[in-house]
Amino acid sequence: MSSTGGGWAQLRQQARALETQTETLFHTYSQYASMTNIPIKPSEEEKRSESQLQEVLEKREALVAQLSRLLDSESAHSSSAVKQNNLARHREILQDHRRELSRLKSTIDDSRNKANLLGNVRADIDAYRASNPEQAEAEYMLDERSQIDNSHNVADSVLSQAYAVRENFSLQRESLASIQRRIVGAASQVPGINSLIGRIGAKKRRDGIILGSFIAFCFLMLLWFR
Repeated sequence: MSSTGGGWAQLRQQARALETQTETLFHTYSQYASMTNIPIKPSEEEKRSESQLQEVLEKREALVAQLSRLLDSESAHSSSAVKQNNLARHREILQDHRRELSRLKSTIDDSRNKANLLGNVRADIDAYRASNPEQAEAEYMLDERSQIDNSHNVADSVLSQAYAVRENFSLQRESLASIQRRIVGAASQVPGINSLIGRIGAKKRRDGIILGSFIAFCFLMLLWFR
């Protein structure tokens, strides 16, 4: 019975080590599934990673089978629920890893098929242009014409915005002129406002004459006493 327990513990230790190794291999293999520009053909590193994953999963399958046979060989009273739970857990993790490998392979295959399709389309286009230089030249001229039209559209848009801004300024100027006319009209209707404005203007002119005369007198006195 002790040898049976020792065999169980040893097999479980190997299973846990292989599970850890599987996680490490998944980290490397999953990088190929996340590549944006995947090679058209799988590299040697990719093939080796997939082969190692398959090999580890097969080893784990054999270990789970050994654990199951060892558990079945034990008597009913010596077979504990803990061992049964451990075996079920190893089976569950193995199934999850197999599904993950299948998913990654499918993702890599889809990406590679898309890359192959795009590569074939580009190759067909290049071959067609090489065999039809006149058509290629016509497509080039059409592309250039399209770019010129786009530039014209951008210029027209900028000019339209400039015209809109100028029209807005004209409207604002007319609004200010209208407001000024209204203010002048309202001021002219106030009794005595025109005479008050005239007296203020006359006073400013008188003060200017007085100040100018004083400056001229000072200048003459300066010349006289030199």
